[in-house]
Amino acid sequence: MSDSRLEKLERGASALKARLPECPMIALVLGSGLSGAVGSFGEGVRIPWEEIPGFPLPTVAGHAGEFWAGEVHSKPVLVQCGRIHTYEGYSLDEVTFATRLFALLGIKVLIVTNASGAINHDLAAGDLVLIRDHINMPGENPLSGPNLERFGPRFPDMSAAYSARLRTLAKKAATEEGIDLKEGVYLATRGPSYETPAEISAFRALGADLVGMSTVPEVIVAVHAGLEVLGISCATNLAAGVDPEARLSHQEVIETTRRVGEEMWRLLLAIIDRL
Repeated sequence: MSDSRLEKLERGASALKARLPECPMIALVLGSGLSGAVGSFGEGVRIPWEEIPGFPLPTVAGHAGEFWAGEVHSKPVLVQCGRIHTYEGYSLDEVTFATRLFALLGIKVLIVTNASGAINHDLAAGDLVLIRDHINMPGENPLSGPNLERFGPRFPDMSAAYSARLRTLAKKAATEEGIDLKEGVYLATRGPSYETPAEISAFRALGADLVGMSTVPEVIVAVHAGLEVLGISCATNLAAGVDPEARLSHQEVIETTRRVGEEMWRLLLAIIDRL
């Protein structure tokens, strides 16, 4: 079983590597709405996911389903535009397929972004939030099953999943760019339904500041493979019950990410410039 998983990943990595202009140092994952919000990347290569053997395809609006490869501030970067989720019917192996490709390509730094609901009363829609830690609420783990020794150990340490070095660098970049960057704990649910007000109250009691439906499986796999991880979330709306009159919709998520996309992109560029 583990051999067939590795063979599939190696085929995908080989096909992706053949399309890259140079070996990337940094991988950047753009979440809901952000792949369109950040505008043009400039000169580079666009690689649709359907051209990579074994790569699952997204079904959700706001997830482009392609890679962009090129230089950002003279650094070779691979950008993942969109992602897939377990609520689309995909397995955790499929959800983390791209992350393992990054490891096989020799990428050392992974920057993940996402859209989330604000649980903490001090957060507002449109805030950019540095992810300090996460809570894997579904309890499902992408490392279950035979361990892929090629990537990492059976029992990886998750006590510093989000790099302290990169968080310090991101805070400095935000300050110098005049961007208000908050910090908090991200809680992942399975989705696709939004949470109930009672669930949000429970999540707040657990110490969560943000809630979303992605990112955590990717981060677990990245840490397992030895990648250094930075996470930034865009709080696109107040979570259920925070505003008793509000009703949640995916359209609101997309609209907010488009509104703050320029600021997010400025922050990402500033961070990459300092890596």
